[in-house]
Amino acid sequence: MPFDFGCEKSETPKKVSLEKRSPQPNSNNIPLDIGSLKFGFDLRLGPKDDVKIYLPFLRYLEQYTGRRFSLRFTERYEDTVENLGKGITHLAALGPVNAILAIERHGASCLAAGLNSEGKPEYRAVIFTKTNSQIKRLADLRGKTFAFGDKFSTQGHIIPRKMIEDNGLTLKDFKSFTFTGSHANTAMAVLNGEYDAGGMQDALAKRLSEEGKIRIIAVSGPFPSSLICSNKDIDPVVVKSVKQALLSFSPRGKHSNTLVDWHKTEMPNGFADFSEVSLDEIRLLVKRYGIL
Repeated sequence: MPFDFGCEKSETPKKVSLEKRSPQPNSNNIPLDIGSLKFGFDLRLGPKDDVKIYLPFLRYLEQYTGRRFSLRFTERYEDTVENLGKGITHLAALGPVNAILAIERHGASCLAAGLNSEGKPEYRAVIFTKTNSQIKRLADLRGKTFAFGDKFSTQGHIIPRKMIEDNGLTLKDFKSFTFTGSHANTAMAVLNGEYDAGGMQDALAKRLSEEGKIRIIAVSGPFPSSLICSNKDIDPVVVKSVKQALLSFSPRGKHSNTLVDWHKTEMPNGFADFSEVSLDEIRLLVKRYGIL
């Protein structure tokens, strides 16, 4: 179910909480701003956490561009792409897989790429297990159960799947596997003992590892980071203004005090210019796995 948040104001496991969470958004209490630019995003941590992160960011975009923005939440990755393609949203934060789908299917454009903590437009995926697991290396996954994130997730599915294949395994070598829908769901599925291991984004995995909640058994090489993309019919003047705002964004500098948990995103250091060739390897994997 889609929700709009104005700037003015397989099943999810429930046993283990990664942190204290507030109740989920109530669609009856969410303000709808008809005249605003709608901003969508791939689900990462969960509705409440993602909304908390993105709303202050949209306020920054409003201040820089002089235009109104509102947040559009959807539960499914594929809906984020379809909304952008149909003009239900004007802009969206997309992982490389969804960015490729938006470009190929709907003629979307990508404005900027997220910068990691080292200031590079890339991120990594992690394969992890419980701290007391007997799984020590990727070869030990044979005959085990495995949790991916969303089927359309770059860090939650595409990269972990490649990591597994690069180590001589295929999906058939698992006892079973599932797609949980988000990185947080994957973490909970493994922590709850429902699956032996899982794949997710590096930022969340690092935090959970430092908290002693999971053990990382493999880290991928670098892949292109998440992107900010636009609908093909959006006014070029708006596109130019938003792109300037993204490239001027300083989340660790002058804009840090206005943000909430921005360090948990794939763009903790802001944004850089987008390069089309950066998506070449992911595009090949998307075709290999039958997503495009």
